[in-house]
Amino acid sequence: MTAFSVDASAGGALPAQELELRLRGDLDGEVKFDDYTRHLFSRDASMYSIMPVGVVFPRHADDVAAAVTAAAEHGVPVVSRGAGTSLAGQTVGPGLVLDMSRHMNRIIELDPASRTALVEAGVVQDQLNRAAAPHGLMFGPDTSTSNRATIGGMIGNNSAGSGSIRYGMTIDHVRQLDVTLADGSRAHLDSTDAAEWARRAALPTLEGSIYRQLPEILRANSSAIAEGFPDFWRRACGYRLDRLARDESRYDLAKFVVGSEGTLVVISQALVDLVPKPFMTMIAVGHFTSTPDAIAATEDALSCDPAAVELMDRTILDLSRKKLEYASLGNILEGDPEALLFVSFTGDDEQELRGRLERLTALWKRHGHGYHTLQAVTPVEQASLLKVRKSSLGLLMAASEGTRRPLAFVEDTAVDPVHLADYTRRFKEVLDRHGMTAGFYGHCSVGCLHIRPFVDLTDSDEVGRMRAVAEEIKDLVREYGGVNSSEHGDGLARSEFNREIFGDRLYEAMRQVKRVFDPSNQLNPGKIVDAPSMTDNLRDQTLRPAVPLRTRLSFEVIGGMRGAADRCMNIGLCRKSESGVMCPSYMATRQEEDSTRGRANALVKALSEPDPQKALGDERLHEVLDLCLMCKACKSECPLGVDIATLKAEALSHQHDLHGVPLRSRVFGAIRTLNRLGSATAPLSNLPGHSRPLRLLMDRLLGITPARPLPSFARPNLERWFRRRASGAHPVSQGQVTFLADSFTTFTEPEIGQAAIELLEQSGWRVRMEAGGCCGRSSLSKGLLDKAKNDARKLARSLHDATEPGSPIVGCEPSCLMTLRDELLAMLPGDPAVKDVSGRVRQVEELLVEAIDERRLRLRDDSWLAGRRLLYHGHCHQKAEVGTAATVALLSRIPGVTLEELDAGCCGMAGSFGFESEHYDVSMKVGGDRLFPAIAAEPESTVVVATGVSCRQQIFHGTKRDAWHPVQLVREALARS
Repeated sequence: MTAFSVDASAGGALPAQELELRLRGDLDGEVKFDDYTRHLFSRDASMYSIMPVGVVFPRHADDVAAAVTAAAEHGVPVVSRGAGTSLAGQTVGPGLVLDMSRHMNRIIELDPASRTALVEAGVVQDQLNRAAAPHGLMFGPDTSTSNRATIGGMIGNNSAGSGSIRYGMTIDHVRQLDVTLADGSRAHLDSTDAAEWARRAALPTLEGSIYRQLPEILRANSSAIAEGFPDFWRRACGYRLDRLARDESRYDLAKFVVGSEGTLVVISQALVDLVPKPFMTMIAVGHFTSTPDAIAATEDALSCDPAAVELMDRTILDLSRKKLEYASLGNILEGDPEALLFVSFTGDDEQELRGRLERLTALWKRHGHGYHTLQAVTPVEQASLLKVRKSSLGLLMAASEGTRRPLAFVEDTAVDPVHLADYTRRFKEVLDRHGMTAGFYGHCSVGCLHIRPFVDLTDSDEVGRMRAVAEEIKDLVREYGGVNSSEHGDGLARSEFNREIFGDRLYEAMRQVKRVFDPSNQLNPGKIVDAPSMTDNLRDQTLRPAVPLRTRLSFEVIGGMRGAADRCMNIGLCRKSESGVMCPSYMATRQEEDSTRGRANALVKALSEPDPQKALGDERLHEVLDLCLMCKACKSECPLGVDIATLKAEALSHQHDLHGVPLRSRVFGAIRTLNRLGSATAPLSNLPGHSRPLRLLMDRLLGITPARPLPSFARPNLERWFRRRASGAHPVSQGQVTFLADSFTTFTEPEIGQAAIELLEQSGWRVRMEAGGCCGRSSLSKGLLDKAKNDARKLARSLHDATEPGSPIVGCEPSCLMTLRDELLAMLPGDPAVKDVSGRVRQVEELLVEAIDERRLRLRDDSWLAGRRLLYHGHCHQKAEVGTAATVALLSRIPGVTLEELDAGCCGMAGSFGFESEHYDVSMKVGGDRLFPAIAAEPESTVVVATGVSCRQQIFHGTKRDAWHPVQLVREALARS
């Protein structure tokens, strides 16, 4: 077999250029061979990294065939890839990467009658489930990565998930496949009777050769096939000759290539089975004082016919409590458990499910398993449980410290559940002997625990221990009749051991299969058979810049700015597209480089260069960073807390150092000064917004789009109102509160600040208004960090010196208020004034809720809001830093209203982003993804609520509906004294 050795950065540059030109001429999809794109696709969620020659984004099956053909003619391997969430290194390799997820994501047909769906390879599992749900159907395998895992990737890995005890594995749900073979020819794979098999075997093509030679391999190796596979059924390793040999009168090649990791064919389309979706789910959550105790309770759980039994140990529980996104779990647990066991029951009969729930609770109590059982019956009760369970991997990764990370190399073994307790005990003994720690979670129902020991890949001794552990665990799992990989596949982590696992004869049969399908070793070489050592191609963490980088912001992690970017472990949660906020631009473009993961990896590349200061000015890097809206959702929604907004601000500052500051950045960075001037000269200053020639001139000179309305300046601004108002009308019972008069509430929406101040005063507060400076947010967003720090320092000193110690600081604009709480600490670490101010920031909603509950503020039952529906959209920075609970609580206290909080992602405006001409279309696409349709579906009587000025601007522009700030509605409902 041939081996591939072209290096696009060295002697192989010419072949790479020739291939790139050929692909650009042959494909409708995009072709990218630049260094940054190649770097982004050199990694997946595993511990491996291999630089490809280039990446293509096929639009259809013809593109796939053309790409494989061109690669074959140039002697370049092909690696097909979905979401890139593989944990064993399946989707990294040399050669040409085919990203099947960007364009090939159509559900072509969904047939409820036959319970099937015809989908392209890039369709995401949750996408298919949403389409199937109205018909009472779903795709059976339930992976924890269902919101980004593609069906093609699931087929490649033979994925399973938590419900496999009931629904089996992906192999059990695949009917037919449309594929491209190694020479670029197309084939249709399905279950084939003898006559059709003979017809295909007669073809003078690679397809014909496959059909001719496979029966010979089966006959010659029948005893090895019968004896060589591990006994346990839950397998995602090797080639499934056992499935192919089940029925000699009817071979099923579609099922045979499931789990082949792109080494035999490239999948374009799949016909998959759907299963009835259970009407309801109920969950029992057992609380245990140790992980072994939790595992020991599995037998009782299995006796109650569950859909899943999942373990989570204290490591992950403690990590979930540190993340705002998952903290709600801690509110419903009893005591401080060392481990939890989640037992799910699904079905259509509520009484039957309750009966199984009660039976399990009684069994555990009778047998002394655990100290408490929580019963979660409704979707609301289950929400926080399911969110944490599905995020266990990400939460575990968040425990990384610098280069020491929990790594996937022995995380996918499985044994019969009857042996699980003893097997796990001995597994831990192996880890203890080698001085390794690990978190334990996974699928007890099928004997699979995902155990990831912490390893520093930059330490050769630890790499050696990692290999020793892998070999010992491989032997241990064989002793128990289990499998080395039960759902995550072989990849680069486990393929090396397949000869030993399957035996020489069966392994040689698998090598023959590879040669039959792929005579030139073209498709994803080095996986399943003929693999390199598991310790080759490890993710490189040894690169360090020759020139130290001085940053303006503080990155309090090991490795500074590079370490902050390198926290990303590529699990791909930022590629979700139907929930939460992260990552808005990825949701709009579906481009890897527009995800949090893509941007983090691009920054790692730049910060690994010999001169990172120069690399941070690279134009291509800033193309990758450009569509980051700096919404900060990644800080909270990414389990590893990769804060791209802060990283982008620092990178922009270095770009300015090298190339100067653009005029538009200076303009937007001085927004408070501009707004103050606009207010002072209103209404004259509002005329340009209504003059098309002036708007076109602004577009030409500054790149401010004429398509979006400009905000109107208010001459009677908040400062003037505050100075002239009659104060002292209400008794002071709560002390002083400082109201932050931000640049927008003050000069463009003063009525919001007026409402907040009046409510605070009626609540018993003596209001002091801080209007003398800017928090630095606008300058920070444009990378003008020196100006941002100066502004922030002045404001912090004023707030520290002129306010009563310990008194709260509140405001109505979340972006500005949260800057005081968070970014000031990054800009000015160690400044006592900053630390004091940051610790006193509270949301105005919190103070008003307290006032209402203590009856210092009374709301009328008969306001015009009574009987109205409120639709609330939260601000991204608020969600990232403190959550929306206080706002929801305040709105819920308005008598007579019903409230719905939207999960509509980012509005897409993001301060100046939506005003910038080149970003306008993306801005509107982000808003049009979920937010605009949700509002458009509401009747006119529904009251739309939004906390952010940008959100209100975007909502009006996109829907022609006015949005209220919560304090305005509370004042509308205020009982007049």
